[in-house]
Amino acid sequence: MQVKERGIILVPIDFSEQSLLAVKQSYNLAKYTHSKIILLHVYNKTGDESYEALTKLTKQSEQESGVPCEFMNVKGDIYEETDRVAEEVNATMIIAGLESHMHFRNIIGSSASKLIRKAPCPIITIRGKENRDGCENILLPLDLSNESREKVDVAVQFAHYFGASIRILSVFSPSDAAYENKLIAYSHQVKHFVKNKGIACTNKSIASDNIAETVVEYANKIEADLIMIMNKKSLAVGEFFGGTDSQKIVDISNIPVLTIQPSKKVSLTHFGTGF
Repeated sequence: MQVKERGIILVPIDFSEQSLLAVKQSYNLAKYTHSKIILLHVYNKTGDESYEALTKLTKQSEQESGVPCEFMNVKGDIYEETDRVAEEVNATMIIAGLESHMHFRNIIGSSASKLIRKAPCPIITIRGKENRDGCENILLPLDLSNESREKVDVAVQFAHYFGASIRILSVFSPSDAAYENKLIAYSHQVKHFVKNKGIACTNKSIASDNIAETVVEYANKIEADLIMIMNKKSLAVGEFFGGTDSQKIVDISNIPVLTIQPSKKVSLTHFGTGF
């Protein structure tokens, strides 16, 4: 019988409070997905390798998590090297702690923004200081794009891993009744699909032109543990969440955000439900 190869969760580490929090946040996901954790330390100049501290942190993480842990030490830019190494090791997930003091006007076009846009796999970014043990509520904002449908499949996988419920959120412009009607109808279809998978699910519709603020405000209201968004570079037909909105959610959210990289081709029957 062939043993299934473990997945890899890559955690960039610079020993800041946020990166250490990201390490702890990786534990449960690694357990549920039977993955190993790789701590990636990127240093700027020779002499900053921190082998002793990395060895200690890796052993501590393995003991606390109960899953295999190892580290990599590479020289360069932490954002560029994280994406490069993630592709090199075929990582299934990146979990990155981002400094909470960064503001939206600073993240657009920044290295952190490029890290998210160019990541070869899903990436969870963490700005809040709270160490969330497990995941009970997943917030799933929807629009009518093909890419948005991909989030449903990933959300179902995560909900099964953690025994979580899925909270669907439909945000639409108050001045676009046609879009509102289509989106609400679609959200009901998604809710039906999710419930048929044996997962508790609710849906909520909110009229607002302030998308990112509305998503984060509602996430806090329902005490969500994770917000799921798509990596979007532009606004196309059928979308209401643009790339700027997605980046702003990452920037202002005190709740971990999972950004999913869309496939090159997405079928309208991707979930076998005829959406």
